[in-house]
Amino acid sequence: MATNKLKLFILFTGFVLPGLTNNAAAQSTDTLKLSLPVAEQLFIRNNYQLIAQNYQTDQAKADIITARLFDNPELEAETQLYNSETKRFFETSRTQGQYSASISQLIKLAGKRNKNIQLATAGVKLNEYQYFDLMRTLRYNLRSNFYKTYYAQQSAKVYEEQINSLKKLLAASEEQLKAGNIAMKDMIRIKSLLYSLQTEYNNLENDIEDRETDLKLMTNVKPDANLQLVMDPSEEQNYQLSKSVYVNLLDSARNNRADLKMSQAGITYAEKNLTLQKAMAVPDVQFSLLYDLQGSYPNNYVGLGMHIPIPLFNRNQGEIKKAKVAIDAGRNMLNQQESTLENEVFNSYQSALRTERLYDGFDKNFNSDFDKLIGEVVKNFKNRNMSLIEFMDFYDSYKQNTLQMNDLKYQRMNAKEEMNYVTGSTIFK
Repeated sequence: MATNKLKLFILFTGFVLPGLTNNAAAQSTDTLKLSLPVAEQLFIRNNYQLIAQNYQTDQAKADIITARLFDNPELEAETQLYNSETKRFFETSRTQGQYSASISQLIKLAGKRNKNIQLATAGVKLNEYQYFDLMRTLRYNLRSNFYKTYYAQQSAKVYEEQINSLKKLLAASEEQLKAGNIAMKDMIRIKSLLYSLQTEYNNLENDIEDRETDLKLMTNVKPDANLQLVMDPSEEQNYQLSKSVYVNLLDSARNNRADLKMSQAGITYAEKNLTLQKAMAVPDVQFSLLYDLQGSYPNNYVGLGMHIPIPLFNRNQGEIKKAKVAIDAGRNMLNQQESTLENEVFNSYQSALRTERLYDGFDKNFNSDFDKLIGEVVKNFKNRNMSLIEFMDFYDSYKQNTLQMNDLKYQRMNAKEEMNYVTGSTIFK
């Protein structure tokens, strides 16, 4: 039995340990190394949702041009089609013909034109805040997905190393089994661990592929690109939650949140609309200049006309009421938005504190100490103080430790991004 353990030790040191320490991997020619700053540049330049929303802003700016335009003058002309006395068509002579013409111009009163311009300008502000709020949401999704995918790719490397090592070990163990040097139960144990790792790795790869698809859509990267996310290690070190306190985060949110500004702009828009609707109750006047050849007294009649509706029944009461209701609704929505903002900032801050406390309490040398511990485990296995099962359990513990640490790092970086999201700023780089 001791001989079998020694042979297994040789197999492990020859095949397993190199897989744990070798981090170099071949790069395919179509691999795209993508850092977070580059991903953000591609996102801002190529994201279709942002481009579409920007068109909405351009359309709103066009409404200002429309509001500034004056109404066109109207020209009206009338001529005699058929003169039954002279038996002629289109008789326009001064002695026996007839025609008339007029030109009119609508003059808007109560400052309707300026109020329309102000309303359109408020509409542009509303669309701009919608754009910035969409960018805020999509940017958070991009950065959070980037970190999630990055740490998942780091975890996938652990699976790749362990699977490749176990495959080599399994092939060598099959030869040793035929020679009668190891027991069948040891072979089953190795196969069981290998199949378990392959299943977990396959599920992780599926998850990574889904997240990479989202990244490609947000940055407009080709679907067949092989993404390899890269991150500067200083990002983890530079993030320090202690540098900001809750009050500062709340003030930043109130000053920078685009959705809050959008609610405020919505109230401004409703107020401008109310002013316009009240002005619409004032009737507009239309002046006209008329010439008539022989249809009026005297001949060659030149007249000045004015047309104005009498606001007896319709004084735009319905639209004025709607505008007032819109203001009340907007103020209520603003109060709701402010309450939501405060809760989101508080919850994000508390969540970040918990994650940071957990991270600070984690021994930063744990991974390196764990690697050193492998050597001690190998020595114990060599000295017959550890069975194959115990050795394999430690092997699995190494994997679990790496996955948990990667997940904790993601939670920490995502907490940073969530606070940036709820504050509408980039407090944490």
